[in-house]
Amino acid sequence: MDRLTKEQRHRNMQAIRSSGTEIELMLAKALWHKGYRYRKNCKNIIGKPDIVFRKYKIAVFCDSEFWHGKDFKKTAKRIGTNKEFWKNKILRNRERDREVTAQLKRNGWRVLRFWETEIKKNLSSCISEIEKNIEEVMFQQKTSDIQI
Repeated sequence: MDRLTKEQRHRNMQAIRSSGTEIELMLAKALWHKGYRYRKNCKNIIGKPDIVFRKYKIAVFCDSEFWHGKDFKKTAKRIGTNKEFWKNKILRNRERDREVTAQLKRNGWRVLRFWETEIKKNLSSCISEIEKNIEEVMFQQKTSDIQI
């Protein structure tokens, strides 16, 4: 049984945003302060990545544990009401994440996915991973420009 009334649950669910989330803003601000420029929530790129480096073809996703199903077997046990709906929804989200990642990779993109707790607890390692990928792409671009 749900602890909240229908109206309270409705308000809670309405307040959940798909962009401009706390974790997305944390990562974006840290990158901006380091001098990196990017686009946010690009609608014309499949999956609408949270952060995009077009020049380097790098797509970054900031995934929350609940909505994207981290440790889903544990999470599924905590769901109190409408279990089948939430199970199907989260499983479909996970499947969609895999499809989006595969499609972007086929199109030559590098895809980086970070979990919410990873961003909150170890932001610097997330930044380092992004920087490492940018440097690798820059190196590949430079070596491909050298003509023999």
